Amino acid sequence: MGGFDEVESYPVLPSKNVEGVCKFEACDVGMVMDLPEGPLGEERKKATFDWKLMRLNVEEPSYLRVKLAIWSFLESDPLFHSQPTVLSSEEEKRITAKQLMRIRESKFFNDVNGVSYDKKLLYLMALNEAVNTLSPSLSVKFALGVSLFSICVQNLGTERHSSFIKDVWQNKILACVAVTEVAHGSDTKSLQTTATYDHNTKEFIINTPCFKAAKCWVGNLGKQCTHALLFAQLVVGKQCHGLHVFIVPIRDPYTMHPYPGIIVGDMGDKAGLNGIDNGFIMFRKYRIPKDYLLNRTGDITPSGEYESLFQNPQQILGAALETLSAGRIGIMQESVCSLSVATVIAIRYSGVRTQFSNDNKTETSLLDYQLQQWRLFPFLAAAYAQRAFVRKFVLIYADTVRFSMNANEDTIKTVSQMVSAVHAIVCCCKALLTWTCRDAVQECREACGGHGYHKAARLGDIRANHDPCVTYEGANHVLLQQTSRWLLRAVDEVPDLDFDSARFPASELEFLRNFESNLSLKFSANSVNEVLRVDFLIEAYQWLLCWLIKETKQRLASSLDDGENAFMAKNNVQVFYAQTLSLAFAENTVLNYFAASIQEADLSLRPVLAKLHILYGLTCIQKHLRVFYEGGYASGPSLSKLTSEAILEVCQLLRPDAVALADAFAPPDFILNSVLGFADGEVYKHLEEAYTQHGGIAERPVWWSEIAMKSKL
Repeated sequence: MGGFDEVESYPVLPSKNVEGVCKFEACDVGMVMDLPEGPLGEERKKATFDWKLMRLNVEEPSYLRVKLAIWSFLESDPLFHSQPTVLSSEEEKRITAKQLMRIRESKFFNDVNGVSYDKKLLYLMALNEAVNTLSPSLSVKFALGVSLFSICVQNLGTERHSSFIKDVWQNKILACVAVTEVAHGSDTKSLQTTATYDHNTKEFIINTPCFKAAKCWVGNLGKQCTHALLFAQLVVGKQCHGLHVFIVPIRDPYTMHPYPGIIVGDMGDKAGLNGIDNGFIMFRKYRIPKDYLLNRTGDITPSGEYESLFQNPQQILGAALETLSAGRIGIMQESVCSLSVATVIAIRYSGVRTQFSNDNKTETSLLDYQLQQWRLFPFLAAAYAQRAFVRKFVLIYADTVRFSMNANEDTIKTVSQMVSAVHAIVCCCKALLTWTCRDAVQECREACGGHGYHKAARLGDIRANHDPCVTYEGANHVLLQQTSRWLLRAVDEVPDLDFDSARFPASELEFLRNFESNLSLKFSANSVNEVLRVDFLIEAYQWLLCWLIKETKQRLASSLDDGENAFMAKNNVQVFYAQTLSLAFAENTVLNYFAASIQEADLSLRPVLAKLHILYGLTCIQKHLRVFYEGGYASGPSLSKLTSEAILEVCQLLRPDAVALADAFAPPDFILNSVLGFADGEVYKHLEEAYTQHGGIAERPVWWSEIAMKSKL
């Protein structure tokens, strides 16, 4: 196997803190609990690596320790246990609201704003992932109502808003973020809600001009929140100064009644996430104090004039970075979490389930079927790759925020490059990760057959609860346009990038250094072994990205030459080219981050991680075969044939490790909450309980008389 012969030096990418030996203490390994005996025991014995060591490679011990403590807390409280019956959406909202109160009162959710930004961010992400694994509704409710609100106020506001941050962490208020309107979502410049300054009273008058301008889909707004972060057009005199953010009181926290001048309500049932009370709101000349404007980027002077504070550009950039990207990074993390849970359920179930026999004696495990491997293992690889990406990118994000806040005139250009790159990467990777999870959950559901459709399998709930992630915090198709525009600009700015420093974002654009020579690359492999190599993945993506940039630029220029305006010209290159470019860039970014994490892993773990890396890369490349042939990188059947054969070969090689790889990021059974995926592998025992332990299973229905045969006269 040419691709895995030299895993000690895998991969050939720059990385920091390479150790190559076990870096965990005995106490770290000790906190990973043994798994119960059961039908999966034989599967676990086949593994070629220590799954506990892999668990500590997947996430930092300190991060895992926080999650384990929170999971233990959730399991100890009956309020967080699953309900025996299907709840109405109103009851889901009630229970989720009570759960939110309980966790906000716990020691885990004390005010964390006194710690450094890095530690606060990582801690909040640990909290978010731990809670999200059990209840996406609860984690979203907390993220919107507490953490995202406090981050936005801290970075868009000033000292006069500090009391709001204190109050939200002390459980005195609960917030929401009101951006989307009935008629406008992605096109934020066209939002119609206004905040007009009244100098006589030192107040802003919030107004909704028509129903199309009503704020909608606002999580926490329908029933519960007391305050909103409202995005509205700031108007002074007759001049509009664009979107600004305001803290707007919505309800009296003691009576929960909305204040006069507000029409607010719940939007009703949704396809999922019904623990979240999504609401709509309209304002009728509703007044708020002048100081409720978040004023870091602009303010009203004592004389009543609008004043922009652009003398501190680094602070503005840092604030914008936080506002645009923090929520999307949380969504990426949640998507990887749901992807991981779904694959754990499907792979553990497939390790127990047997069907058919080729000798009429011993039935065959589903994991032994090539088709089941091909369906599930690429998503297992995606879970590892994307988890590694999120874990590493969060640190770059935090470093960029810190660097931007401390920048000066000499570094402002670098700050601008970093902020733009973070935004572009978050946009395309949010799309890639949420779509990957969407596809994975559906495939896992189908791979579990009819049992996967039972509510107790949990896959249906994961699917319904994840679905809005592809839309909120930026619709994926729209976000991808922002990444492609950044890449088209970047190719013209190559001389300004210091590639030798390897500093972000030059490290993400390394493929542009040799743009013309990359375009001359050709596929030359003659065997499967030649595509089972990381250098093939690197070469293929270097060509792919450069060709897509060239082709997109040429088509854009051609549209302009034909008389199209800039808006329509950009619109006409999205399908097949600009959007494909953004997704390919996201895939390449994830592959690079995963590769760097492999180089930092213990030597004993690298062989199996290398297989996962190759499998993820090859399945991504297969999605772009049209482009590889259209652009002339390959001709004839070799590329398609060899990548297909290589994927099947890697799947077969991963077969012994599949269950152990799933174990390495599986949450405890209480949190996993799936009869098909419990660690003991007793699938049929748990299915029997699911069938027989809910009320009224053998009783005639209370409505029996409506359908019974009528007596003969």
